[in-house]
Amino acid sequence: MDSSSKERIVLAGCGVLAVAVIIALAAAGNPANMAICAACFIRDFAGGLMLHQAAPVQYLRPEIIGIIVGAFIMSIAGREYKARAGSSSVTRFALGFIMSIGALIFLGCPLRMVLRMAAGDLNAWVGLVGFAAGIAVGVLLLRKGFSLGKAEPSPRKTDGYILPAIMTVLFILSVTTSLFAVSAEGPGSMHAPVALSIVGGLAFGALSQRSRLCFAGGLRDVVVARDFAGFIVIGIIFVGVLAYNLITGHFNLGFAGQPIAHTEALWNILGLFIVGLAATMLGGCPLRQMVLAGTGSSDAAITFLGMLIGAAFAHNFAIAASPKGVGLAGQVMTVTCIVVLFAIAAINIKRGEE
Repeated sequence: MDSSSKERIVLAGCGVLAVAVIIALAAAGNPANMAICAACFIRDFAGGLMLHQAAPVQYLRPEIIGIIVGAFIMSIAGREYKARAGSSSVTRFALGFIMSIGALIFLGCPLRMVLRMAAGDLNAWVGLVGFAAGIAVGVLLLRKGFSLGKAEPSPRKTDGYILPAIMTVLFILSVTTSLFAVSAEGPGSMHAPVALSIVGGLAFGALSQRSRLCFAGGLRDVVVARDFAGFIVIGIIFVGVLAYNLITGHFNLGFAGQPIAHTEALWNILGLFIVGLAATMLGGCPLRQMVLAGTGSSDAAITFLGMLIGAAFAHNFAIAASPKGVGLAGQVMTVTCIVVLFAIAAINIKRGEE
């Protein structure tokens, strides 16, 4: 058996284990169609830290902590940990901020998009159009010379330990004190037991690191290199969760009545267009940024902070969508984010040509 075949078997195994984690978290109490979602859980995480005051979405999600720390542990175990930094940090913060806004206009990251698709939510299939379009535009920009520069090895290997260490401290504080906000109702009040959440997050982070799971990168590789390897884990997640929903009666085909979702097609498309474009410019979707942050990338850590602040901003200023739709502030911010993304692209293409 050649190395390519062995790697595909490993990817398939990662996909199966990822489905098991998703099903366990869904069955244990995480919000419907949101067993694990980078953007939504970062939003709740920001609320738990009281960076925003939207009471229904405040909970220091252990899964976020687990993903970062799990990726860190797996990278150390696999000798793939590399402390690196120095590539357009402020721009990456802005792109993380914008990516978070786009995800909260859609009400989910690309991972949740797939989970919603597997539950019969046709709004997610509509959003997929925007996500694919954003990635396609991003690929065109890459071909024209867009670049945020190359990160260099950090002189201090321990630089990459800081974010996983902070996450570990936050988890300890969350289970031993009452420092953090917790929703009494709404999505923030819906969660699996803490022990299962942290174990599930650790496992998902480790699996994502080993499989290089990235929803934007998988589609980008198909467009750029006709490489479908990145779709193996994504496809298994979709099929596995679809089978679970059909068996348990959670499959609900349609647009209306979907949990924590809205039916405004234009804004679903534009929200995920932002996510797809920003993720391609950054080199990874929200989940991938957290995994990279756990493996020593200070650039990804800065992007994660941008996503965290972006989520807080979206709820402090009534930008995030709700099941009722997208308000005027959210619509204006969506258009603004798209304009800013193209401005960032234009500036960095010029730099690449100099």
